[in-house]
Amino acid sequence: MTRIAVLLLGTVLLMPAAALADREKAPDGARAYIIWPHDGAVIPGGKFWVRMGLQNMGLTPAGIRKPDAGHHHLLIDTELKDLNEPIPNNKQNLHFGSGQTEARLELPPGRHTIQMVLGDTDHVPHDPPVVSQKITVIVP
Repeated sequence: MTRIAVLLLGTVLLMPAAALADREKAPDGARAYIIWPHDGAVIPGGKFWVRMGLQNMGLTPAGIRKPDAGHHHLLIDTELKDLNEPIPNNKQNLHFGSGQTEARLELPPGRHTIQMVLGDTDHVPHDPPVVSQKITVIVP
């Protein structure tokens, strides 16, 4: 019985490592960042451009597999749920699969968070994930 428990525990402990093996590798020093707006920015009217930056990696459109490259995604008022799954495509998870580095957003009044995540050709975050710092913007 103890032997079965040890085997089951070993299998459970190895499962996350096996899932991570399928993710594209990110090079050392890879960094994603939001150029504009700055954390704490007040955005009158709620319409603005988000400018996204990337260091030590390249940009490629979705559907094109290239080492050390991917495309931007913006997470608006949400968290990345599962690093091993494709980033959803909806109003809170915006895809920029053509390799865009800026996007026009319109947010309703309130406090909002924005975070950028680089995804591979299949919209899956890299290993380790290349994410920006989460910023907050305020729309009066």
